Amino acid sequence: MKSFIEQSKEIEDYLLEIRRYLHQNPELGTELPKTTKFVKEKLIELGCKPEEICKCGITATIGGKNPGKTILLRADMDALPMQEESGLEFTSLHSGHAHTCGHDLHTAFLIGAAKLLKEREDEIQGTIKLMFQPGEESLTGAIDMIKAGILESPKVDAAMGVHVQPLLPLNHLNFAKGAFLSSTDILEITVQGQSCHASQPHLGIDPINVAAHIILALQSLQVKEVPTNEAVVLNICEVKSGYTSNIVPDQAVLRGTLRTYNPELRKKIIEHCNKLVELTAKAFNATAKFEVVESCPSAINDHKLVEDMGEYISNLGIDFTTDPNYRLQVSDDFGFISELVPSIFFIIGCKPEGTQASHNHNSKVVYNEEVLHMGAALFAECAFNWLKNKQ
Repeated sequence: MKSFIEQSKEIEDYLLEIRRYLHQNPELGTELPKTTKFVKEKLIELGCKPEEICKCGITATIGGKNPGKTILLRADMDALPMQEESGLEFTSLHSGHAHTCGHDLHTAFLIGAAKLLKEREDEIQGTIKLMFQPGEESLTGAIDMIKAGILESPKVDAAMGVHVQPLLPLNHLNFAKGAFLSSTDILEITVQGQSCHASQPHLGIDPINVAAHIILALQSLQVKEVPTNEAVVLNICEVKSGYTSNIVPDQAVLRGTLRTYNPELRKKIIEHCNKLVELTAKAFNATAKFEVVESCPSAINDHKLVEDMGEYISNLGIDFTTDPNYRLQVSDDFGFISELVPSIFFIIGCKPEGTQASHNHNSKVVYNEEVLHMGAALFAECAFNWLKNKQ
């Protein structure tokens, strides 16, 4: 029988058709009616029995005819609320919605892998569970599917995810051991002052002034409290206050993000932020409330899985360039899965040749579609061989 990479190369047109349909029809969050209908139809065509276990969260299994372990393959399906300016002939048909993070490619990878694996279903030593997930950009979809039982019946023994990276050339594949993607905490700070006329600031408490001091103090905290060998980002990215030029407002709201790989340091920084915000506000006779309104843990690559998958990838037939020290200070809610089962997450390069590299979440980002057959083969090769060698 042909190798997975050979078979995957033969279905490139199939993968292109899937990816381009999804790209033209982006949907947001957990409102993915067209996407889920399309994915279900494709899985049914392959002989799978897809099930929607939560809102727009689809699963199906392949194998199960022979005893063995269960491995989960995950792809996210949601797009971003932004305008596409790629200039592609198959650009988004929906103004303000765009697949500028590559989730259309991920979904095509997994459907392609399902097609390859279904052809060898009798040989699979265990079960392969597919996870088509909504709501990754809102960091809610993985939790919803976990609560709906995606890791049970059959119980998942290992999990695998992948993300495209248009800043890396084709044939680059990274999957370093340990913390691979950073945690994310969305911070919200509400400063309560006292409104007054701008000409008489002594009669009020200016929350904008307090907010400015809080922002500067937080940046100092990042410099002075974080060890130099730790990668930490603490940024205030949103400031809202005031409604006219001659009135001191009574409130200011700040929102920002904290990202780190170290859970203990993460906890320490949040505690320091809380104290710093409270005491800075108090120094100006204001009050302030500090909240972590949204969180996502680091995606952790299991050491043994990295070793195992590295061996299978070496036999895939692609001369991948791999950096064992590569990590990304971005987050993915696959981290919630890696907290519960041994997991591995891949970053695969797909920079178009001869073009200036563009990053994910950019309105003009373009992906090299040659990555499609590589992603499908990667999923299939790793899942098939991991099960085969875990009897």
